[in-house]
Amino acid sequence: MTDKILSEVTNGIGWIIYNNPERRNAVSLAMAEKVTQIISDHSENEAVRVVVIRGEGGKSFVAGQDISEFEELRSTPDGIKRYERITNGMYDGVRHCPKPVIAMIEGYCMGGGMALACACDIRICSDNSVFAIPAGRLGISYRPNFTRWILETVGGPTTKEILFTARRYDAAEALQIGLVNRVTSVDELDGYVREYANSIAQNAPLSIRASKRITNTVANSASEWDHDAMQEFIDACSNSDDYTEGRRAFMEKRTPNFKGK
Repeated sequence: MTDKILSEVTNGIGWIIYNNPERRNAVSLAMAEKVTQIISDHSENEAVRVVVIRGEGGKSFVAGQDISEFEELRSTPDGIKRYERITNGMYDGVRHCPKPVIAMIEGYCMGGGMALACACDIRICSDNSVFAIPAGRLGISYRPNFTRWILETVGGPTTKEILFTARRYDAAEALQIGLVNRVTSVDELDGYVREYANSIAQNAPLSIRASKRITNTVANSASEWDHDAMQEFIDACSNSDDYTEGRRAFMEKRTPNFKGK
């Protein structure tokens, strides 16, 4: 489909790499389609315990949509609907991936890139990273799903500040407001993220899956909660071989060997 998106699986980590550095990893429609397919593949691959998303080139995580395509692909109502369906498929695919998804951020993380980062579960950035949503300076509105993910990450008042001011936040400010979970130096970023992801990959897959689903569900209003679905995840953990293995490993003071079953 496109060589602008790369993927690999190593040591339980499924990587998704935006490989368009000459355009600060701006996302073309073909790139969005490929990410949607890869995130689905990683979701179904039992060898993948954690997904990590990063941008190639060291200057940008993801810069949002590739505006150069708009004239051709977003010039008619039908074209706009198709474009938004495909791009939303990418964002929603990341958001609803049943496995933990980490955004590995280096350099600029702007606009749609911020939405993608906040669709992930955890954000780890280098100390040269810069964050902003410039919608207010462009005369456009941020999508409702994008806005919700930002709000869930930093809260209502800070979301309004980000959108109203369109200002840029450096890595230290991003950490302070809760936009990112961790900050490292540029040189340490890759190794830190791999170690961090590996620490998650070693935990019980069913437990992690349940934790993600339930956390995302209870973030909704109580009237939207699917109690039966959440109980199924809880029961799956309690009835699993991994639960037995975790209990025995704890008693035997050894590292558990989880199988995701």
